[in-house]
Amino acid sequence: MAILDYTLEELHERLVNGELSSVQIIEAVYDKIDETEANVGAFLALNKEEALKHARMVDENGIDPNNILSGLPIGIKDNIVTKGLTTTAASKMLEDFVPVYDATVVEKLAKAGMVSIGKLNMDEFAMGGSTENSAFKVTRNPWDLSKVPGGSSGGSAAAVAAGQVPVSLGSDTGGSIREPAAFTGIVGMKPTYGRVSRYGLIAFGSSLDQIGPFSRTVKDNALVLNAISGYDQRDSTSYKGETPDFTDGIEKGVKGMRIGVPKEYFNEDAKEKGIVDSVRAALKKYEELGAEIVEVSLPHSKYGIPAYYIIASSEASSNLQRFDGIRYGYRADNVNSLEELYVKSRSEGFGLEVKRRIMLGTFSLSAGFYDAHFKKAAQARTLIRQDFEKVFEEVDFLVAPTTTTSAFDIGGKIEDPLAMYMADILTVPVNLAGVPSVSIPCGFSNNMPVGMQLIGKHFDEQTLYRAAYAYEQATDFHKQRPNFKGGK
Repeated sequence: MAILDYTLEELHERLVNGELSSVQIIEAVYDKIDETEANVGAFLALNKEEALKHARMVDENGIDPNNILSGLPIGIKDNIVTKGLTTTAASKMLEDFVPVYDATVVEKLAKAGMVSIGKLNMDEFAMGGSTENSAFKVTRNPWDLSKVPGGSSGGSAAAVAAGQVPVSLGSDTGGSIREPAAFTGIVGMKPTYGRVSRYGLIAFGSSLDQIGPFSRTVKDNALVLNAISGYDQRDSTSYKGETPDFTDGIEKGVKGMRIGVPKEYFNEDAKEKGIVDSVRAALKKYEELGAEIVEVSLPHSKYGIPAYYIIASSEASSNLQRFDGIRYGYRADNVNSLEELYVKSRSEGFGLEVKRRIMLGTFSLSAGFYDAHFKKAAQARTLIRQDFEKVFEEVDFLVAPTTTTSAFDIGGKIEDPLAMYMADILTVPVNLAGVPSVSIPCGFSNNMPVGMQLIGKHFDEQTLYRAAYAYEQATDFHKQRPNFKGGK
């Protein structure tokens, strides 16, 4: 096996027994990036000198047998700030921005001994579902380089799927971890809102954003969530309760569990047949493993897309006011007044999709339209959350497709924003309700990976990992590797 085919646990075991050094692992990472990056385009910035320096320090100090992540590599989405390393949010507005502090999750990873490899491409300010909205490059799906990897965390997903890094961090506002995980055939967790600190995450929709991990296996994912979770006084929405060990009980299986299947998520006329067939086959596998399947209803999920795009765009309109050409970021030249500086800096610094959402959000919050739009969206959000609370009185978790289609062609939807927005129809209700959800690979459709999302109760990621692990161990989809179809 190649070094990067090992799980985190296997790499740790080899570090402890001296078969590998952290420097060898990090050098293997950069060799793999050199080999594949021209095709995939996952990274915006690399941290090679500092990463190798960190790895040498880990080797010199000796591997702590009880610290499973020490000396192991991870990639970071480029909207998570990193001290001394450019953080652009894939926008011309922040092209040269070098933060003076680390995000809380970056601090936590450093404390765990993980080695930061570099910053990963994304849709600008996390606004998009294909990673085509980056100001700098288009990331490609390692399974077929003519197709998108999903978004907005497309770089984070593609890097893991391509074997460039074993794990990475992304952010999920309306499906931006789960959709790319599904499109690239890996595991992606959107934790409960508040489980992971947002301090140092460049804000898009503050009541929706949540950082989470990508990995090839369920247990690797749980190990990274262990490291980044926990209360942070710098984030007022951070959860003050205790953080469990997400690997505890992961091998207990699903026997006796009740799985809810939301009928609204299985409208076969609106979904690719191969996706529905794959998820239904996965449900049969769960029955074989001893779980009970129960049909449930989430009737207000149909309002998810309009409610989400009004709320998220309104919050984006507010959050992006800070990028004004004055304090930091892109500043337009040849201006004759303060107003012209504001207008030209924002017009030239923001991409089309970001400007579209700022306009939508500003309109929704404006006098005369607030009650008709934002207030109604907030009311719909409450109903969606109540739907989830009601069904979780009957079942342990829910199972549904992650996406309505497999990965689509690059350029296929970029000119049709409504089609791109509708691609989030199965993921946005989870963010509106603030509950956790993990996407895991469960098959193939049109020769591309299919993702199944498991949705859980607030702060019950443990059950999701346990159920996801049971399915993973009973199948081999997580062992499949992309062939870089269409590569150079």
